[in-house]
Amino acid sequence: MRSIQAAILTEPNTPFKVVQAELMPPKTGEVQVKIAASGVCHSDWHVVTGDTKHPMPCITGHEGAGVVVAVGEGVNRIKMGDHVTLSWTPDCGECFYCQHGQPNLCETYTEPIWQGVMLDGTPRLYWNGEPVYHYCGLGTFSEYITIPEQSCIPIDKDIPLKVAALVGCAVATGVGAALYTAHVQPGESVAVYGAGGVGLNVIQGAVLAGATTIIAIDTNQEKMLMAKAFGATHTLIAGNDTVKTIQSLTHGRGADHVFESVGLARLQEEGLEATRPGGKLTLVGLSPMGTPTNLPGAVLTRTEKTVKGSYYGSVSPKRDFPNFLEMYRAGRLKLDELISREYRLDQINEAYADMLSGQVARGIIVFD
Repeated sequence: MRSIQAAILTEPNTPFKVVQAELMPPKTGEVQVKIAASGVCHSDWHVVTGDTKHPMPCITGHEGAGVVVAVGEGVNRIKMGDHVTLSWTPDCGECFYCQHGQPNLCETYTEPIWQGVMLDGTPRLYWNGEPVYHYCGLGTFSEYITIPEQSCIPIDKDIPLKVAALVGCAVATGVGAALYTAHVQPGESVAVYGAGGVGLNVIQGAVLAGATTIIAIDTNQEKMLMAKAFGATHTLIAGNDTVKTIQSLTHGRGADHVFESVGLARLQEEGLEATRPGGKLTLVGLSPMGTPTNLPGAVLTRTEKTVKGSYYGSVSPKRDFPNFLEMYRAGRLKLDELISREYRLDQINEAYADMLSGQVARGIIVFD
């Protein structure tokens, strides 16, 4: 056992509590990682509010990077000292979905990950002798974590680890949604609802794809400045005339692609209205579990609009994470600019308050 500090949730609608916990060493097929940085993502906040149901107590954090400090038996792809960015959708490479080019939907890992345990059905973290469950199979709000080998993507050691951490969620989810889920094409128009960490990366993905009209919509004026910096050609403060304005910027038709990156039903419904006939609405934001959305069938039929979900940007982490970092090296992907503020682990509640206020593109917890 290794004694570590971790930020734990004991029940919904309570603050994070930084405690001394016990971490088990890696078992067969697992590795232990010393976390260097972990992004502050809205998906974890859904666990705090109870909108995402999860076994408690739990350790959240699913956007991280660090250095491998131990490996279990049978590990052959990862070695001690490797720098890694972490994937919260590990893939086995052998199931139906992996074999059909959809490793983000791997059926081997999906169920245990959402139960907060490893493949053997147990967690690796304990507090006061009781199990603590891992959100997304990771739990990166912790000094060290023990995780499946498949969750680790090796990276070059000259890449800053706090930058590499962002690739594991915000970048993959946003850039991937534009490039791999929606397949935005050169010259197309794009509207993005929400200019937070994911929305800004959808904008970056649209730029990479060659979109010529990129419209960012948010309620926060500061986010509009960020959206411009990341490639938006137009910015809109959300209001009653948002759809009409989007249509006026796209020859009266609506956007070829609309992305909803917030996870609100009313924005999903508005996004469908803002999509041109024959266009595509891509749902990227995570909605609270059980949230109904009214997407009228008659409209879909008569206008041939497509509605598609995007889970983790439809990425293949082993292929795409190194590619994203090469784009960063080449100056084609803005990653340093995503980090608005750094926090210590004991400032995690402050970090989420800043996120909720819209003050940051991405906050990041940095470990010594």
